[in-house]
Amino acid sequence: MAEARRTRANGEASRERILDAATEITGERGYEGTSISLVSKRSGLPASSIYWHFKDKDELVAAVIDRSYTRWMAELERPVPVPFGAGRDELFRLMAHRIGSALATFPDFLRLGLMLVLEKRPEELTARARFVEVRQTVGRRIQEVWAAFFPELGPADIEQLVMLTFVMADGLFIANQTQPLDLSGSFDLLATAISATAAQIAHQAASATRD
Repeated sequence: MAEARRTRANGEASRERILDAATEITGERGYEGTSISLVSKRSGLPASSIYWHFKDKDELVAAVIDRSYTRWMAELERPVPVPFGAGRDELFRLMAHRIGSALATFPDFLRLGLMLVLEKRPEELTARARFVEVRQTVGRRIQEVWAAFFPELGPADIEQLVMLTFVMADGLFIANQTQPLDLSGSFDLLATAISATAAQIAHQAASATRD
């Protein structure tokens, strides 16, 4: 029993070393520049060990995306200190600030994912498909949260806000790759823009109803 636990622990440690190495390399070279031989050299583990854990490079990069996304979500779910008497707008900015901060800490799933979705490939990559799945999950979660924050808006309006959120978040993230930004602070701007857009949509709906 003890031997089985040691073997399992060693296997998990090796997997983490492989993922750490793959994360570093994909961050430096992208998907195309990543190879099993480079990961083997960086991790200090033989290629056979990598192939024991992952079928190929594609599956390995998908696991990099998955681990980064999981860590990002765990960071988002940490309790946030809320000032006494904070209103909706302040709570919304605090949440956006946490999203930006978590993204700055665990950026790999978004950086890799955006590169993969922009590539034109004849075959669907496992890594790309995993990112699309993650993206859809995030979209559904944002939709739920935005609906709770803006109950005056209908489902179609919330969908528009979700789309705007993705556009702005992607833009801020890409801008950060060329000129380092304070992502957590920049996401305050995103919160302001989303709140203003929601207010404008609600105002237009109210005006149309009166007319």
